[in-house]
Amino acid sequence: MTTYLLAGGGTAGHVNPLLAVADALRAREPEAEVLVLGTKEGLEARLVPERGYELLIVDKVPFPRRPDAAAAAFPARFRRAVAQVRGHIVTRGVDVVVGFGGYASAPAYVAARRQRVPFVVHEANARPGLANILGARRAARVGVAFAGTPLKRSRVVGMPLRREIEMLDRTALRAEAAEHFALDPAKPVLLVFGGSLGAKRLNEAFGEGHGAAWRDVLDAGWQLLHVTGERSELVDPEVEGYAVRRYVDRMDLAFALADAIVSRAGAATVSEITALGIPTVYVPYAVGNGEQALNASSAVRAGAALLIPDAEFTAARVRADVIPLLGDQPRRATMAAAAASVGTRHGTENVVAMIDEALKG
Repeated sequence: MTTYLLAGGGTAGHVNPLLAVADALRAREPEAEVLVLGTKEGLEARLVPERGYELLIVDKVPFPRRPDAAAAAFPARFRRAVAQVRGHIVTRGVDVVVGFGGYASAPAYVAARRQRVPFVVHEANARPGLANILGARRAARVGVAFAGTPLKRSRVVGMPLRREIEMLDRTALRAEAAEHFALDPAKPVLLVFGGSLGAKRLNEAFGEGHGAAWRDVLDAGWQLLHVTGERSELVDPEVEGYAVRRYVDRMDLAFALADAIVSRAGAATVSEITALGIPTVYVPYAVGNGEQALNASSAVRAGAALLIPDAEFTAARVRADVIPLLGDQPRRATMAAAAASVGTRHGTENVVAMIDEALKG
């Protein structure tokens, strides 16, 4: 019986691909033990037990960013975290460690190396995190979601996707999706969303003020499914063909209905959209280290998507760039075909294949 230890967490971007791989391993080997390593503070503390996996705890030890008291305490705290993981590896008889980034991964990589247990690294973002940069140097296998990710000895394996996205038949679900959102299945739909909390810039461009672009979308003969985010105060004009939702728990239905998309460019979002082959306009979130623009870059280079900087995204820009795209079916078809060159629905099985290779030495 094989014992797998999957390390990662903190955000959905780390937890969701981890759980996709965990589910695949459990489905393939019901007798195997699939364990998850995470912190008490991260999203994994809730999502992992809900999915039926045992969560082993490691201390959250952020890498120091400046010379202060936390930096002085870091070496001792990190050694303790490594010791915690080594204890888990020994007592549970772990055969292989798989890291997805986040606070749990760095001590997991060090502990695995010291225990002579093979480990695998998966990086979801086009700009890798520090834990995975360090782990990639000694990993048995290194996989990345996007071409061009600067990680040593890596190969492009794609993103492990949620099962409902991986198996999505958009045509078969279109009628159900249209009924779910009270839209017409015979008319094209533009999906606009910015994540669970929404995107103020997208909401302002499409749904707020006298010059909001939702009218232009409808005038172009399209419908609009606008997911505003749970914190949004956008008022629903209650117009036929314009569906406003604060939150959508069935994104598979939203994707099934979408003939084109305007969205942020988180790693999971880009991976799911390109895998499904939907023409997209990305508006990367402007804060952070620019990773969202990098996530979208391979799709843009391939001709599968357009990119509009956040600061430039207004209702006027929607009218100048998005509305013409809605009216150009041949261009959208070309973009959809281009997505096939950069997207994949096989990220989960590709990561499982790397794990198998690591176990074989």
